[in-house]
Amino acid sequence: MHHQSIAFKPLQFPFPPRLHPPNAIPSRRLFPLHLNTTAYSPCSASSCQSFHIPLPTHPPRSLPSSNSTKNAALKTVDVATLGNLCVDIVLNVPKLPPSSKGARKAIMEQLSSSPPDKQYWEAGGNCNVAIAAARLGLNCITIGYVGNEIYGKFLLDVLRDEGIRMVGMNEEADVVNSPSASHQTLLCWVLVDPLQKHGFCSPADFFEEPAFSWMSTLSEEVKRGIKRSRILFCNGYDFDELCPGLILSAVDYAIEAGTSVFFDPGPRGKSLLRGTMEEQKALRHFLRMSDVLLLTSDEAESLTGIANPILAGQELLRTGVRTKWVVVKMGPRGSILITTSNITCASAFKVKVMDTVGCGDSFVAAIAFGFIHNIPLVTTLAFANAVGAATAMGCGAGRNVAALKQVVELMEAPNLNEDDEFWNELLGEHLDSQEVTFLSKMILNGSNGRMNRVTFQKAVSELLPKLKSSQLEGTLSC
Repeated sequence: MHHQSIAFKPLQFPFPPRLHPPNAIPSRRLFPLHLNTTAYSPCSASSCQSFHIPLPTHPPRSLPSSNSTKNAALKTVDVATLGNLCVDIVLNVPKLPPSSKGARKAIMEQLSSSPPDKQYWEAGGNCNVAIAAARLGLNCITIGYVGNEIYGKFLLDVLRDEGIRMVGMNEEADVVNSPSASHQTLLCWVLVDPLQKHGFCSPADFFEEPAFSWMSTLSEEVKRGIKRSRILFCNGYDFDELCPGLILSAVDYAIEAGTSVFFDPGPRGKSLLRGTMEEQKALRHFLRMSDVLLLTSDEAESLTGIANPILAGQELLRTGVRTKWVVVKMGPRGSILITTSNITCASAFKVKVMDTVGCGDSFVAAIAFGFIHNIPLVTTLAFANAVGAATAMGCGAGRNVAALKQVVELMEAPNLNEDDEFWNELLGEHLDSQEVTFLSKMILNGSNGRMNRVTFQKAVSELLPKLKSSQLEGTLSC
């Protein structure tokens, strides 16, 4: 869960929170743990046996460096997340708190004065991406800071149980014992009303500077973690914790080390666009230098000024220097993956939505899976939509993100939310200028002009058996 500030309904407080434990935690992992990163060597996009689906994968453009071959041999970690590590405290409340900053701060202080039982705690922030990716069989580390208190120890225990190693960003030897708020694990109070609407409240909402502004340099351990990773995932909430200069140094080091950069600006993208000079510079750098950009259609519009998500994605590709994929999340409509040569669209799954928290993070994990294993674009989108939908069927994020079993069940009996009128209107103006691949549940033959319709069964025909087999054998071979 991200420590995000939202507009609350203007209702009376204080209130007595009704403490209800979150749903039972699903099976932790369906793949073997690979805690020894030096021994783990999963297939990469270049060495992995390719899928034989007769669809375009459209190898993305790249800017190879002289160190590319040497760096590729060092990649023993699939995904590293940067920053945004927090503990969610999930409470059911009769009403969401008021909108004023002062009132929200008072409520947060009231709640934090007596921490609730551990059963209401959950891993949040970028832990969601790491846990979801680990459950798909990817080898993950988290790079960030947690304090030496009960919340930090809880977070480390959760990550360890999921087979995820943490690389600490501690800069000073004595900060681990510091009582200062700037040296404590970040908390996010997640308040849920009877209608399942969420309110978020975190100390980071009220800091004048990033929570860990005392950090100024990357440690050698952090650099090693980045260098050994295939992907470095960053999001807009990193700016709540880390100074823009430190974030940029991590991105630049990743590029130097041949590590692909994934960036999801999230709701913070809009505020960064009109933030400090340093924040604006950092945002522009991310948009130019990331290999993969992931955003909602609203976020794409806010960053480009273009309402059409495809045109917005193409503009981000045009202005990017290293950008290979732009992935636009369309909510219940589905998702779009845009490259310089292809537009790929996939409708969302129809499921009973219990909670949307963590769906986007789970989606990111599946996109990373497809990117690493060089899976066809339409297969990657189908898989990502399934992983996101499976998480939406549960309650909360963290250890409650989708397990592989749920994903496989959705993919075996897909119920897609197809809206031909919407997609025809969106895609109509692009059919004559660029190749379009569209995922469909209908059995159609061939292509219609530049529209290449692909059935869901065909798109996942090689991936799904591998996923099912991995449940039985504990391995995932690509």
